[in-house]
Amino acid sequence: MWTPLPPEAPQPRRGWRDYALLLALACCWSSTYPLTKIGLGSIPPITFISARSLIAAAFLFAVLRVRGVRMPTDIKAWKLFAQQQTINSTLPFLLITWAQQYVPASNTVVLASTTPIFAFLITWGITRHEPATLLKLIGAILGLAGTALIIGLDALATLDANILAEIVILIATISFACATIFGLRLTDYDPMVVAAGSLLFGGMVLLPFALLIDHPWTLRPTTEALVATTAMGIVSSAFGLMLFYMCLTRLGTLTTNAQGYLRIPIGVGLSVVLLGEAVPANLALGLVLVMAGVAAMTVPRGHYRKWIDRLRGNKGG
Repeated sequence: MWTPLPPEAPQPRRGWRDYALLLALACCWSSTYPLTKIGLGSIPPITFISARSLIAAAFLFAVLRVRGVRMPTDIKAWKLFAQQQTINSTLPFLLITWAQQYVPASNTVVLASTTPIFAFLITWGITRHEPATLLKLIGAILGLAGTALIIGLDALATLDANILAEIVILIATISFACATIFGLRLTDYDPMVVAAGSLLFGGMVLLPFALLIDHPWTLRPTTEALVATTAMGIVSSAFGLMLFYMCLTRLGTLTTNAQGYLRIPIGVGLSVVLLGEAVPANLALGLVLVMAGVAAMTVPRGHYRKWIDRLRGNKGG
């Protein structure tokens, strides 16, 4: 049984490399939106999720073999991999994929961006495994406001049109929040090992359902869909999940969740550059709010105290 870390547990010193990992994670997971849209064009959801998970697992197992790293053989480790993959990928991805049939993409992005707030509430009210400060709560709210502004305030007008599907998306975001907290149970393992084991379990669990429901041998996926599935497996799933566990180990739960807000401006930028979409009118202001929120959630309290002391010193001089 997992025991939460005590609130007074010392936090490791953070450097620029740790925040570079957070940015890299946001970049990997930002590609999820366009790649999923392309893949689902000719591949059903269950087959798509299973295929990308198995491709990612095969890629990571090949890398582990080159590195000479062996997978654990004990039941405890694989039980942890299975539990983590269920709440971090399999369950929330299936829920969101179903809900997107009824909820516009813009609304989905706004609703899914509530993950940092749920993570804060669970940390503050239940697990208390790390300090849930007022500054981090303010950061979570600022990030959500910036996300809503980037997507467009008019997107919020259609909320509640499909209340059941919207509730399902919120359940998925709560699952993501729990995954970032309970993922701390896996920090003793190599992040690549955790990612490989989790993805293999997720792909194998969904494979029988894909065979029974989708009959993948009858599908005629486009070349673009196959490329998108492979790219999503390697970039979003393999590298993304590996970076996720590295960030959890180095930065903790609440800071790792801040990447959810970074994904929004990065995803918008990719859409503008790669797909030629128009720049949202409120992009600049929304980006300022997002970055302010991320800063509030990620920069250690000691840094703020130093800046305040310097400002006071400059004013006094």
